[in-house]
Amino acid sequence: MKKIGLGTYRISDENPEHIEAIRMAVSSGVSLIDTSTNYMDGGAERAIAKALRFFDDAHREQVRIVSKFGYIQGSVMARVKKDEMFEEIVEYAPNIWHCIHPDFLHDQLAASLERLQCSRIECYLIHNPEYFLFDGLRRGHDRGDILDTMNDRIYRAFVALEEEVAAGRIGSYGISSNSFAKRPDDPEFLPYEDLPALAMHAARAVGNERHAFGSVELPVNLLETQGLACARWAESHGIRVLANRPLNAQRNGRMYRLAEYEMPALYEHRLNEMLLLTEAEPLVPLHNLIAQLDDVRHRFRWPGDYDNFLYSQVLPHIGTVLRKLPEDARGELALQLNLFLESYRQAVAYECGVQTRRELQTEFDDCTKSMQACAIGFLAARPEIDIVLVGMRRPRYVAQLFPVP
Repeated sequence: MKKIGLGTYRISDENPEHIEAIRMAVSSGVSLIDTSTNYMDGGAERAIAKALRFFDDAHREQVRIVSKFGYIQGSVMARVKKDEMFEEIVEYAPNIWHCIHPDFLHDQLAASLERLQCSRIECYLIHNPEYFLFDGLRRGHDRGDILDTMNDRIYRAFVALEEEVAAGRIGSYGISSNSFAKRPDDPEFLPYEDLPALAMHAARAVGNERHAFGSVELPVNLLETQGLACARWAESHGIRVLANRPLNAQRNGRMYRLAEYEMPALYEHRLNEMLLLTEAEPLVPLHNLIAQLDDVRHRFRWPGDYDNFLYSQVLPHIGTVLRKLPEDARGELALQLNLFLESYRQAVAYECGVQTRRELQTEFDDCTKSMQACAIGFLAARPEIDIVLVGMRRPRYVAQLFPVP
């Protein structure tokens, strides 16, 4: 388990469970935490700072923090739209803007250090710089020309990162890219062979004796192994490899969660309680919704499908019903709804795990443990993978990976 790192995507400083999960992971021996400026609009970095307050200085210093920059979202998007512009912004989609310009880099690192409440982080990564490539391809530009310009942008970012190394605000740097895991003949593949040379030239430009390009991060899992080619290349160059998305895997255009869960013991109780509470006439639409959810809990292909359905369909419908009720009648009902929906998601995850194990029988034929243990073990056993980043937002997820003897 020394190769397990904590991923903090969707972790918020406003959720006490998330902070406790980080504390438990660090107490259990996790010594690397991966985060990003855009995770919950900086909330993940603030959560890390809150969790690390439980430890003394010596223990905190042993925890390596890897953060990333590049995305313009949330409060940063609001700043930019108020004319606080940075150069070379890629407006890829309405809610996905991207920038790796040195001015943006310095700005985002300062914000990360403030949220993390530290003066230095172990490693700072450029986060998915391939958005420049995607945007250029969409506009019909020549791929070779796009890559030439992109390498120039990466070089200038490397120079800025070398400056931050010299200033002592970061220990090293690298790139996190989903495109490292694509096939070389894929137009969206991001070449990585020239990165050490770019870093060497950047170090010389700053006057550093040697470059500090030391890490790559990319998705690799039991179903998606193309990224192992990049991992082997990195290993041969002494570059650390962080593997993300070990449990959320894609195959033939569909997603699988490589994990299995227990059916929540209180699910039937929560269900029956909600059905009884919603029998009255004003709550019939809610009653029907609860009954329909129970009927279809086995139809979701992976938990993410349910999450999308929850936010796009279920919660708006619930909100419409609750707004029609007197204010004093909403509180208890909302509390019971939250308890039911939490139990329901666990039931959906259980059903998805059963279905996934059945559909991927060949891959897990020799797996005598849980799917998540086998999927993580597959990566942890590979010499070219240094750290497997696992999302553990709940204390129970930490306990599953690090059971108390």
